[in-house]
Order: sequence, then C-alpha cells, then structure tokens
Amino acid sequence: MTTSDPATRRFAGRVAIVTGAASGIGYATARRLASEGASVVLADVQHADAAAQRLRDDGFSEVLASSCDVGIEAQVIATTDAALARFGGLHIVVNNAGKMIFKRIEDQTEADILDVLRVDLLGAFFFTRQAFLKMAAGGAIVNVSSIHAEATTPLVSAYAAAKAALLSLTRSASIEGRSKGIRVNAVLPGAIETPMLRANPNLKSGAEVLDETNIGQPEDVAAVIADLACAAARFVNGEGVRVDGGRLVGL
Repeated sequence: MTTSDPATRRFAGRVAIVTGAASGIGYATARRLASEGASVVLADVQHADAAAQRLRDDGFSEVLASSCDVGIEAQVIATTDAALARFGGLHIVVNNAGKMIFKRIEDQTEADILDVLRVDLLGAFFFTRQAFLKMAAGGAIVNVSSIHAEATTPLVSAYAAAKAALLSLTRSASIEGRSKGIRVNAVLPGAIETPMLRANPNLKSGAEVLDETNIGQPEDVAAVIADLACAAARFVNGEGVRVDGGRLVGL
C-alpha cells in the first residue's frame, strides 16, 4: 500500500520511467519509486499492463503502462512522450531492460549479438538521448549493468560485453549530462533471484556454483537505484555501484 509518511516520500511530484518493468528488478524498482511518491511509467515489451494493474491493485494510482521495445527508437520516443503527456514531466529514467543469451562465441550469429546489444545497450542509449532532450535539470538516470561487466563466466560474452559498454555509456553520459543538470549512474547487480538467474545453464550444469547467501532479491537492487535517483545523491555522478552482497570482493 502507499505510505503517508513524508519522510519516505522522496519522489513526491517526480515522474519516472522504468524499463523492463514487468518483472524482476524492474518491477521492484517501479514499486519502490511509487511507494515513495513517484508517478511511474512501466515500460516493457510485454506484460506492462498487468504489472501496472498489480500496482494499482495495491493502491498506487499514479502509474502508466507502456508497451515498449527499447531497441526501437520510435517506441522509446513514444514512451517518453506518453510520460510527459500523462504526468507533465520527466525526472528519473531507470534503464533496466535486458536480454541474455547463453552460447559459445563460435556458435553466436550476427543476429544473436546484435539482438543483445539492441536491448542491453541501444535501449539505454535511446532513453538517455530522450532524457537529455526532454528532462528538466535535477533529473537522474540509473543504468542497470551487471557484475558481468567486471568479472564474467563462460557462454555469456554478448551480455558481458553489452553490460561493460553500458558502464562506458554511463560515464560518457554523466560528463555530457552535467551541463544539463542530469546525473547518470549505474548499478551492477550480482546474482539476483529472477527467472534469468535460474535459466542460466552454467548453474544447471554445475559449471558455476552459487552460495545461496550470495543471491539477492530484486528489492535489494531497487533500494540502491532509488538512493541513486533521489535528490540527496546530488553529488554522485558517473559511478557504478556493485549490488552483489560483496561477492566480487572475495573472488
């Protein structure tokens, strides 16, 4: 349910777009921002309507669903314009939409890697471009990268490369965004309890072994995203924050 405690409504009067918002980290982030007062656009290639309705059923009325393939710039523009038309502004963009494939490098086709890059990198680029064109000063962009950008495993080269490139985009955008008053940061989630994690064939085969204590929840990542997006983080810019329970520290 919504909260009436002013101390927990850091995003009252703010408008956020969250991509990949139908499930996992995206849905948890949309819910977190809404619970703190934000009007939220849930953008996803499928099931955005159902996700938005779940939030409405829990008492969050200021939500809007947008069917959006982030790799198609026209749909990104339409989603951004829908946020402006419905809520009258744009203050936060969370680029969470992602795609992962599990293939050896020699087995990947041109279509395979381009499809991953289209979702994991170009989608964030397109939304950043729209934010730079239409977001007011004081806004924030948070990109959801991955610890695979820093340390990776077999069979996920396309995903790891795209997430590393997303960190580079974060740094470049943070520099160019300063004159516009827009901050850009990234989070690097580790193993998070999502369908993508459990679909990983490296885990199924035993090639990668995870201690259950190293598996976080989507809400753990959403909390850090919210902290980076809030006004109190005004002096944090161009950073990549690991959210992995300290897993990489011990590797």
